[in-house]
Formats: sequence, C-alpha cells, structure tokens
Amino acid sequence: MGMLQRVKEGKFLEATLDLALPEEQGRWLTESGTVCELLGRGILSFSPAVASVPVEQSKDIVLSSGVHGDETSPIELLQQLVEQILSGEIQPVHRLLVIIGHPEAINQHRRYVDENMNRLFKAHNLATNPDCIRANELQLAVRDFYQFGEKVQRSRWHLDLHCAIRDSAHFTFAVSPCSSHQTRKQELFSFLQHGEIEAALLSNSPSPTFSWYSAEYFGAQALTMELGKVAPFGQNDLRRLAPFYQAMVALVTQISPDYHWQHDKLVVYKVTRTLIKQTEQFMLNFPDDQANFTLYPQGTLLGRDRDLEYYVLEEGEAVVFPNANVAIGQRACLLVKKAEVSVGEQIVAQ
Repeated sequence: MGMLQRVKEGKFLEATLDLALPEEQGRWLTESGTVCELLGRGILSFSPAVASVPVEQSKDIVLSSGVHGDETSPIELLQQLVEQILSGEIQPVHRLLVIIGHPEAINQHRRYVDENMNRLFKAHNLATNPDCIRANELQLAVRDFYQFGEKVQRSRWHLDLHCAIRDSAHFTFAVSPCSSHQTRKQELFSFLQHGEIEAALLSNSPSPTFSWYSAEYFGAQALTMELGKVAPFGQNDLRRLAPFYQAMVALVTQISPDYHWQHDKLVVYKVTRTLIKQTEQFMLNFPDDQANFTLYPQGTLLGRDRDLEYYVLEEGEAVVFPNANVAIGQRACLLVKKAEVSVGEQIVAQ
C-alpha cells in the first residue's frame, strides 16, 4: 500500500515514518466534504469544501510537531487530530496545515540527526545534512500555505508543538517569539488560557525557530508550545494534555471560539538575559537536568565561559532551557522573570 492510500485511511504518522515508501502527493475529499491534500512526507493540508467563515474571521492555521524527533506527545496529538478529520468526526472551518517535522530523526529516536533543526528557519540552508534539507522543505511548505490566495486577508496562526527534555515547574508553557510584527494578540493568549497552558514566556530577541519563521516572515500568531516532558511513543500521558487538545480542536473547528482573557489563569514571564555559548569552555554551575523555571538567590553563580562569569543579578530570575552542549554561538540558557502585562489588542510585558 502506498503513502497516499495509507494517509487516506488515517495512517498519517505510519505513512510518514515509513521511509521505504516513495513520497506521494494527492488530493481528495472526505465523505464530510473536507478537502485534503498530501503535499509531501509528513505535510498534509485541509480546507473546507465550502467557505462558511466570513473573510475577516477566517484563519490559516499551521500545526507542527516532531521538529525535534524525540518529542513524541505532540506527534501523537496531531495524529489523533488527523484521524478525526479524515473520519469526519470533526470538520475544520479554517484552512489547516498539519506537519510531522523530522521523520528521519523521529525514526532514530533522536532530537536531530546532525544539527538542531529548530535553529535553521531563517532562510534557505545549504543542503549539507538531513536537518538542513528538511528545514528547507518545511519553510517552503509554510510559505506556500500562507501565500495561497494572498489577496484574502486571513489571520495566520502557527502552533509548533514540542515537549521539554527536562522537568519543569510548569508542565506546559508557551514561548512567544520576538518578531517585527504584532504577533501577541489577546486572542492568542486567551487561547492558551482556554487550553490550560500554565505559563507563557515572551522572548525579547529573534531566534531562528520554526515559530519565529512564521511570525517574522508572515506575521503569524505563532508560539513554540512545550507540552510536558520527552518520552517514547506510547508512554505519554495524553490525559494531562486533554484541555489543550480540546482548545486546539475548537481553534480549528469553530469560527471564533469564545475565549476570554483571565489574568490569573496564565503566568507570564519576560526574558531578562540570554546566555550565549561563546567558547567550548562554557559550563553551567548546576546539574544538566535542572528543571525549567528553577529560581536561584541573587548573587548565585550560574555559569562560566572562559573569563566570563554569569550570576543571578536580581531576585526572581529563573533559568529556562539550560543546555551547555549547544553549538558555539547558540543559546545555552535563558534567564526569565515573572512579569505583569498590559492587555490591549497586544499582550505587552511591563
């Protein structure tokens, strides 16, 4: 059975990960009338057969997973969503692009093959390794999806689903990339609250992640979603992610979900500093498995890099994404602090 037929039968993940299958493309209708199009390996779009949403309320939504190959719970969530759409159990009312990001890394149960793919979404990459090649494919797919019928001004969204490699004070949290567009609308953060996401982190400098690519180049309401902790397929407790999944289904299937901002339901952090690895002598002064959002007292030595020393400069600073093993020039740790926000059309940290 070929790739296209397997996907039609709901076996999107299975067909994506079977690298012996020749890549296929194809377009078809579900019995409920949803237009489906397999655009490539792990890249599947859905459109309503008949536009029923006013243009000013319509969305182009990208849902991606597996950009890091060992982060399996988001992949399982999107497989479940695809099954429900293909069976007719749910029907999207907005255009939707579903992506399983890095099949080769997923099959190897590794974060990436040669290079962290979630730092390769700035421009076309030289085809030097599988990660660069796949990042190019995904950038092209997202560009084509957003630019379809550009004269129609639909709202653009991108939720790039991940899970953390370590424990966290917040089981779920979202990272809002820094972009030159207004990509922190109240509707986006109300969606997080509806999905019972515990915290949001507002980045203050560009970083070439997949969500940043959509925010910076296409003005998408984009987030990197951290949904629990890394585990092998079949060992994820998806019940803990059920509120987020239901919010995601509502985002896709409802014209304008009834989300309301409730300030006490979402902890917002702002980035105070970013520690960049400058030499191979970089080291962190705490265990590699230190939990995200761990607080340290003011004056605590956090790390060293040759002649530089990094300390906690103010009370309330917490560490997020600590990783001394990144490549030189990449982020080795974020320092963040809880922030009050002003709520208007955009969410702004005070």
